[in-house]
Amino acid sequence: MLDRSISEAPFRQVAPEQLRAAVANFLPKNAPAAEQVRIIAAGLRSPAGQGLRDAMAQWIVDEIIPVDRLVPETYLKWRPPVRDAMMFVVARLSPARLAPKLFEQLELPEETPPEARLLRLIAKVPGLQKLGQVIARNQNLRPALRKALSRLENGIRDVKPEDIRAIIQRDLGPRLAAFAVEIAPTILSEASVSAVVRFTWRNPDTGRREPGVFKVLKPHIPEYFAEDMDYLQGLAQYFGDRHRNYGFPRHLIPDTFRKVRRLLRHEVNFSREQKTLVEAWTLYQSIPGVRVPRLIQRLCTPRITALTGEHGIKVTSAAARLPAGRRRHVAEQLIEALIAVPLLAAREDAIFHGDPHAGNLLYDRRTGELTIIDWALRERLSRDQRRHLALLFLMVGLRDPVGACNEVLSLTQPRIRSDSTRGQMVRESVTRFLGELPLTQWPKAADAMRLLERTAIKGIKFPAPLIMLSKVMFTLEGILRDIQGSDTGSGFAMAQHLAQHWLRHRTLFRSPLRTRDWITVQCSALLCTSRIWLQCEQAMLDRLLPRGATVPLTDTARKEDTWMREAAPTRRPAASA
Repeated sequence: MLDRSISEAPFRQVAPEQLRAAVANFLPKNAPAAEQVRIIAAGLRSPAGQGLRDAMAQWIVDEIIPVDRLVPETYLKWRPPVRDAMMFVVARLSPARLAPKLFEQLELPEETPPEARLLRLIAKVPGLQKLGQVIARNQNLRPALRKALSRLENGIRDVKPEDIRAIIQRDLGPRLAAFAVEIAPTILSEASVSAVVRFTWRNPDTGRREPGVFKVLKPHIPEYFAEDMDYLQGLAQYFGDRHRNYGFPRHLIPDTFRKVRRLLRHEVNFSREQKTLVEAWTLYQSIPGVRVPRLIQRLCTPRITALTGEHGIKVTSAAARLPAGRRRHVAEQLIEALIAVPLLAAREDAIFHGDPHAGNLLYDRRTGELTIIDWALRERLSRDQRRHLALLFLMVGLRDPVGACNEVLSLTQPRIRSDSTRGQMVRESVTRFLGELPLTQWPKAADAMRLLERTAIKGIKFPAPLIMLSKVMFTLEGILRDIQGSDTGSGFAMAQHLAQHWLRHRTLFRSPLRTRDWITVQCSALLCTSRIWLQCEQAMLDRLLPRGATVPLTDTARKEDTWMREAAPTRRPAASA
């Protein structure tokens, strides 16, 4: 046990550098590491344990892994929430998890860089690992910070090959011999909750040896998963209650923790992903140049997913080595696979990949094939939702405020009436948003999703799959930018390839739009040029007139608004206000 003077001291008054020396001095010098870890754990469980936890948390964020060094000066406003989040988690980890981490930090050489210490601190803590991954995929971060966070993600090494092999042998037992399975001696890759190893097996259907991969749930996940879910929920509540202290929008930080929590919950549900893989393989098998790994059901269990071996490297890495023409083709493949296929699916409810970051998209430069992996996170859109979403894309592209507002209202949940107070708020928000779009660029599909996000910030609710799709669109936009540069032309390209996909695969897919929808779009398209001209006029007037001055609505604008209201097909009464 720690000395009483340490375990009952007012820890908050001890400087971080003194705390390290004090704890180290009172641990038995010649005792085995396991005994020293046990002593630290006992101290954490003692009546003064919470004080020790808080002091250790402060020691970690101020001295061992200083937040001021981890977070660049450019992101100064992020330092307080990062520091508070680290202290929150350290102060709440169970003694069984925290004690070995504290001992390890004491044992590391003093010159160990903060990045290396952070990797050790988040080892076997999937909630923190996944949080780093989510932040690293934010396209709004500076490239240097994204690259640093990506190194953290790629540096996850918290399970041994023999541990993974033991799980495979225990779960598959006699099936290993029956199918002549040979497991590779090394781990191919690691994620926060799983590890992947290669194998070969004898396929009785073909009589040949074939390559595959095992995705295996890490052995420590079942033991600590509930604790990770609890502290992520606690973090969301903590930052939601204190959002004014940090100067961020109320939902920004809490929603990030909720997303991490949702990601982890889906990633540990191997049975769910296995069913999704079967459905996704069926959906994509007829699409040239796009692959989904096929499930090897004979070798699957609730914590092992067996898949066919696929070739390729991360799509952004592969595209960087290709000429401009082939990079453009890769971008077209991505748009078709991730947007066109789910939006035009013939099924009533179509699945779409919910986490298409570049690491889940493999490209084979030899064959030109794109492989979509890791289907743990997926969602579904009904045909009616896809219809209104397609119309929203078109109306935003045509800069039509009346049409875009109608589609936004059609996607709300519960449905909002256009003549209600909230409906008027949505109309004003849509009109303002379209007026802010630059006149020199074709509006993109991602702009339509930004419109939904801006509306959601005002308290308007949308179905959860729609919110996830908006994240998918932003992720795809970032990947297209990495592949093609800043001027991707993704708005025009997305509309073009949606149409091409429908024409090429009409027997398998169908347009979500109805005849009356096409009539509405044609009416709106006739007035697109006048809208752009009016927006140019307004921009010039804004520059010439004194601030606060107004001009009456032109006859053209008044007629356009009236015509579009009358031309739009009559909709059913909304369910609620």
